[in-house]
Amino acid sequence: MTRTIEEKVRTALSPTHLEVINESHMHSVPPGSESHFKLVIVSAAFEGKSLVQRHQAVNKVLADELRNSLHALSMETLTGSDWETRNQSTFASPPCHGGSKTDA
Repeated sequence: MTRTIEEKVRTALSPTHLEVINESHMHSVPPGSESHFKLVIVSAAFEGKSLVQRHQAVNKVLADELRNSLHALSMETLTGSDWETRNQSTFASPPCHGGSKTDA
């Protein structure tokens, strides 16, 4: 799944920086799962777009994955100037607060 996401985002958005981070291990899923991802995408394709429009663009690129196997997707969608303003850093993901089906 990681490779598929990376290839689709690179092809559609030509990012200058891309991180595809599998965060499934932070959730109540079996070991080795690929169901929860964080994307950090820096692309000129986001210039002049609102945050909602940026996320819609990524959701469109990954529509099949979101429909079939991707449970959660966190995104940081940035322009080159956004990335520079943030000193090329990302936000830490919060811990999962969801429970497992095995929790009492």
